[in-house]
Amino acid sequence: MYLLCTAKFLLTLLYFCRVMIQHTKANDMNFKKTSEMNGTKTWVHNSRSKYKWEIVWQQVLHMLIVHIGGLYGFYQFCFVCSWKTCLWVYLGIFISGQGITAGAHRLWTHRSYKAKLPLRIILMICQSMAFQTHIYEWVRNHRVHHKFTDTDADPHNATRGKHPDVAIKGKTVDMSDVEADPVVQFQKKYYGILVLTTSFLIPTFIPWYFWNESVWVSWFTAGMFRHCASLQFTFLVNSIAHRWGTKPYDKTIGSAENKLISFLTYGEGWHNYHHVFPWDYKTGELSSYRLNQTTLLIDLFAKIGWAYDLKTTSINMVEKRANRTGDGSRKCCVDQYFVLDTLNNESVENIWGWGDGDMKLEDIQNVKVYNRQKKGNMEL
Repeated sequence: MYLLCTAKFLLTLLYFCRVMIQHTKANDMNFKKTSEMNGTKTWVHNSRSKYKWEIVWQQVLHMLIVHIGGLYGFYQFCFVCSWKTCLWVYLGIFISGQGITAGAHRLWTHRSYKAKLPLRIILMICQSMAFQTHIYEWVRNHRVHHKFTDTDADPHNATRGKHPDVAIKGKTVDMSDVEADPVVQFQKKYYGILVLTTSFLIPTFIPWYFWNESVWVSWFTAGMFRHCASLQFTFLVNSIAHRWGTKPYDKTIGSAENKLISFLTYGEGWHNYHHVFPWDYKTGELSSYRLNQTTLLIDLFAKIGWAYDLKTTSINMVEKRANRTGDGSRKCCVDQYFVLDTLNNESVENIWGWGDGDMKLEDIQNVKVYNRQKKGNMEL
């Protein structure tokens, strides 16, 4: 799987590392407001714009170094390193993956649950190990991705490289909650030191010190290969899960349900559900932990009180939305909801998660919250 991911990357490297510069006139940075009904604004991308393509060579060089080192580390992983180092690499992929999925994604971006200070510190360290930019930038980009999915302002658009609209529209997204989090601001200030320590020095030191693996092998397996594999799994969510799979909740959007991606990313592949209900801490309707290990981790921390106010979506709301806009692949008996009112919305406003000002009152009222923080308890 890693070789397939890397081959895909190398074939599309020059395409996805480009910055698109607008070359002709466009309305409102290539977006046209087509309707405004019941306070809901709908934006449609102006696809007739022409662009001049510019390669960001610094990014190309960085990605080449990472993936060449990752390929060599993959060879060391398969034929040279000890079984203990193999287990350590797997553990490192899981730890850094949870920093992204449970931390940067479900906690800080979508605010789908809340976390006490100890858990936020742990997730911050794990996210630093992933080396996918600091939390603040990751959250901003991902909120823009949800607000302007599959448009020029989408930083993860699966059909082209980066675009100046990403920076322009990124300034319109509310980041006040992240700016007020001291854990996020600490990481942002010391990100370079944190990445060097958590993503490379510690992963290399442990195999060398505890079971006498060579520094060379430790660096390329637990450092380069582990980082590259984790990076590729994240890339898969924003590429394959935006192209192939079923769309049981909204057939009009690019994101789809993909079991393979869910398996590789600890539950992030239920992407059609996630884009329709981004505030749900499970990021999917299925309750099984087998293909959603991140939900299991959050639930375990909820048991000890470190995670609380876990938000999810009521079954009635899911069924009504699936009947209204889904592709029919959701197998359940929900005929009684088919004749109900279509939520008084012919157009749907994209939102980035809980707290987005465009979130509808009806959606807020249909959200279920588990493990609520007791009154009088202060969040650390």
